[in-house]
Amino acid sequence: MMIISSGPRRLLIAVVSLVTALVPFYSAHAEMSAWAENEGGRMRLVALAPDAAGKIRAALQIEPKPGWITYWKEPGNSGIPPQITIAAGSGVSLDAIAYPVPKHFFKGAIEDIAYDAPVTLPLSLTAAGKGPVTIDAAAFIGICKDICIPFQANLQLKLGPAIQSHPEEEAILQAADARLPKPPSQDFDVTAHAISPDRKTLSLTLALPGEGPGVGPGAGKAAPDIIVTGPSGYAFTKQTGGERDGAAFKVDISIGKLPKDYDISGKQWSVLVIDGEMAMETTLAFE
Repeated sequence: MMIISSGPRRLLIAVVSLVTALVPFYSAHAEMSAWAENEGGRMRLVALAPDAAGKIRAALQIEPKPGWITYWKEPGNSGIPPQITIAAGSGVSLDAIAYPVPKHFFKGAIEDIAYDAPVTLPLSLTAAGKGPVTIDAAAFIGICKDICIPFQANLQLKLGPAIQSHPEEEAILQAADARLPKPPSQDFDVTAHAISPDRKTLSLTLALPGEGPGVGPGAGKAAPDIIVTGPSGYAFTKQTGGERDGAAFKVDISIGKLPKDYDISGKQWSVLVIDGEMAMETTLAFE
C-alpha cells in the first residue's frame, strides 16, 4: 500500500481541533518535566545532564490512553507525525529523533503506522555552552481514536549537575534505546535493491534471520513487514510476489505516485524490516 501523509489533510485536522488541544506551559527543576495531558493521553520530557562534549541524552515519553494511538515518523493515511522544536536562543539544539518499531493498523482502506501503547522517542541534543542548561521544547503530536486530535505542549527542563545519579531517567532512556530497530548486520540486511524505469516498483532482496534464540514466533516462516519511506510524507508498504527461500527473501514494493518532477538520482530512502520480534532499519541509495 502506498501511504501519502499529505500536508492539506493534516492541516484540516489541525484546524478542526487545535484550539481545544493547546496545553499550557509545563516546567520542572528536575530531569523529568511535568506531564502535559489531553483527552487522549499525556507526554513529558526526560533528559540527563550534558556530557563533557555537550551531548544530552533525552526523550519524549508519550502515553496514549487505552484505545488511542500515536504516530510513527511517517504516520500513514491521515495521521500527524511527532514534531519537536527547541526554542531559538536556548543554547540547546536538536540533532536527531529516533523511533521505536511501530505497528500497522488497518481500518477499511485506512492504514496507520503508529503505537497503541506507551512509547518513548529518544532525542539527541547538544548544549552550546558550559553553564546551566535549560531545555525549552515545543512538542506537537497526533493522538487518535475515532478522530485525530493534535496535542501540543511546551515542556521545559533545567538540568542538574552531571555528577548526580538519576537512575529513573537512565532506566527510561535505556528501555527506549532497546526498542529501536537494529542497524543492518550480515544476517539481517538489504542485499540488493533496484527501482523500475517507470518508478512504480522497488525490488528488494533481503537477508533475514532464521529461527533461533531470541527470534520471535513467525520469523523464518511468514513474509516480513516492510515499510519503505521515500520523500517526506511518503511511505510504501504493499508487497507483491514475495518469495522466501531460507534466509533469503525477494519482494517487490509498489511505489505508485511520487511527487511531480521528483528526481530519485542521488537520493537516499529508508527501509524498516520487521521479522518476527526482530527489526532492522537501513538506507537505500539510488544512483
